[in-house]
Amino acid sequence: MEEIFGKFLEIPAATWIALALIVAFGVILALVTPKVKWNAKMLATGALCIAIGFVLSYIRLVHMPQGGSITPASMLPVMMFAYAYGFGPGILCGVAYGILQMFQDPYIVGWVQAALDYILPFGLLALVALFRKWDSPLNFSVGVIVAGVVRVICHVLSGVVYFADYAPEGMDPLVYSLGYNLTSVGVDALICAVIGFIPPVRRFARNLGARAKA
Repeated sequence: MEEIFGKFLEIPAATWIALALIVAFGVILALVTPKVKWNAKMLATGALCIAIGFVLSYIRLVHMPQGGSITPASMLPVMMFAYAYGFGPGILCGVAYGILQMFQDPYIVGWVQAALDYILPFGLLALVALFRKWDSPLNFSVGVIVAGVVRVICHVLSGVVYFADYAPEGMDPLVYSLGYNLTSVGVDALICAVIGFIPPVRRFARNLGARAKA
């Protein structure tokens, strides 16, 4: 028993936090969206999308000094879940993913800044769900672009309010924040958009949504 207990102690705290958040995601999903016909499949899909996105977020092609990074489409799994199951569940999935990001690479100077850099931008990835009813083969791809732009806007606002001191002397904080975030989060969103336009990826997203409605 001592050996088994010792193995549990060796598990990193971040792993326990991730597991706890995934369980909490399922509980909150059931309580906050009672009209949604959620089931074990929906919960498993949400947990899997969060896990895949979280793993991809560790593959940093570029890591910026004041936070933010370029990854191989780490936001895309969360957006696929939102597209499949709707705006409400998508927000919860995105928020859970954003909280995980806070533990992974925290750069926090206040609660409002944390909301602008973690909670809101990832929660609003669910905006892709609003394009499901648009009768177009590009509805998912356009939704990915819109969600990515909204995430960039959240980070730009955070930069203007909380990180203006990092702007070079004489440079407008808005210009600095816009440039900083477009070259980090903007590129990250662009990668998601490009992948989202690949026909097999679009078909997978549409089929995932169709299976969710079945």
